[in-house]
Amino acid sequence: MDMKISAEQLVARANAEIVTIPVKEAMAAQDSGRFVMVDLRDIRELTREGQIPGAVHAPRGMLEFWVDPDCIYHRAVFAQPDKTFVFYCASAWRSALAAKAIQDMGMENVAHLQGGFSAWKQQGGPVEEKKKR
Repeated sequence: MDMKISAEQLVARANAEIVTIPVKEAMAAQDSGRFVMVDLRDIRELTREGQIPGAVHAPRGMLEFWVDPDCIYHRAVFAQPDKTFVFYCASAWRSALAAKAIQDMGMENVAHLQGGFSAWKQQGGPVEEKKKR
């Protein structure tokens, strides 16, 4: 099947329009309260690999609904205009698309983590175990 645009092209287009936060900057700001780290990965990924300490888990499939203040699924954590929401996934592909989608919805205080959770771990970022429910 011929696609009009590939997934790789979608990610590249998103990256051209969104803010990307380097891992070292995110680590340095972790205790500042400037960022809300948002883990988009599947719950199985979190359980298997852990997550960034203090991160909010927002499954990629629910993000737009949780962010929208007019939606019945809205989550109050996303109603903090003084914070920058830094989305991350395993390799920064889903997070690029998520940041672009949320930015397109009108939320300006969004970014994504350069290299994703994989880069976070490679650069020595702290990881906490995700408790099973």
